Amino acid sequence: MKSRVVILSGGIGGAKLALGLYRTLPADALTVVVNTGDDFRHLGLAISPDIDTLVYTLADLADPQRGWGRRDESWSFMAALSTLGGPQWFQLGDGDLAMHVERTRRLADGETLSAVTADIARRLGVRATVLPMSDAPVRTRLRTDAGWLDFQDYFVGRRCEPAVSEIRFDGAADATAAPGVLAALADPDLRAVVIAPSNPYVSIDPILAVPGLRDALADTAAPIVAVSPIIGGAAVKGPTAKMMRELGATASAAEVARRYAGLIDGFVVDTVDADAELPGGMRRIVAPTLMTSLEDRERLARTVLASAQTCPRTRPATGRGT
Repeated sequence: MKSRVVILSGGIGGAKLALGLYRTLPADALTVVVNTGDDFRHLGLAISPDIDTLVYTLADLADPQRGWGRRDESWSFMAALSTLGGPQWFQLGDGDLAMHVERTRRLADGETLSAVTADIARRLGVRATVLPMSDAPVRTRLRTDAGWLDFQDYFVGRRCEPAVSEIRFDGAADATAAPGVLAALADPDLRAVVIAPSNPYVSIDPILAVPGLRDALADTAAPIVAVSPIIGGAAVKGPTAKMMRELGATASAAEVARRYAGLIDGFVVDTVDADAELPGGMRRIVAPTLMTSLEDRERLARTVLASAQTCPRTRPATGRGT
């Protein structure tokens, strides 16, 4: 049986399913391709929020209450920064700060983001392969009723309050997939590709905007299964449902499925959305998708993998071969 699995992921929601897959598969059989459209510079440091969430989660270091950052964190740096009048809108814990300082140092020394990420993940005991979508900078920007905003300004600084009318990914057209990404999707031992229950607009679309990624997905022989981030018309976490409505779409699992039409073979919906109308030919997979416990994560991972094994290809062939 083929053994390897690739998951395309954003941060918190994607990391939950990635952890379920990591614990279900042989640890070194999983490759996580991570959104880096959220990356930015803060206090002179290179911050990669989704990469860090994935690495901390797989290393069993993530804070289970916040969902981001490190467990048992301390905040002396932020307290000291506050006394000096420094910005407080983006919180950096003391242990988390070490990650950003080390990443910044190594990038300045000429290392690539993918090389730095691989080494840090290894040092923290992660056996899965964690890959940024690209080593080139791609920045998600949103046109809102408050003007054009960088993603972290919108997401953290303004708590997702401005209404969004347009999204763009600066630098995507000139980016290339990080080393290992296209090879992972072309691996003859690839069992399945999973699209995590991450925000399709600002977590998955930036990955798909990197030239070559969509073609690689079209060409892979492995089944592609996506998991809905919408349950009963609401997002489990984050602005997905709000953003969908502001962009003129219905906040529903069916709408997410339509967005992925032609890209995936199967779509996992929660039991409350069992009757969601999916595009013709797309396989419907119904399962509890709310992941509140480790057991939930593992159970959903097993369901996704089992469904992928019997999921017929419905994606149009490109004619280039696989």
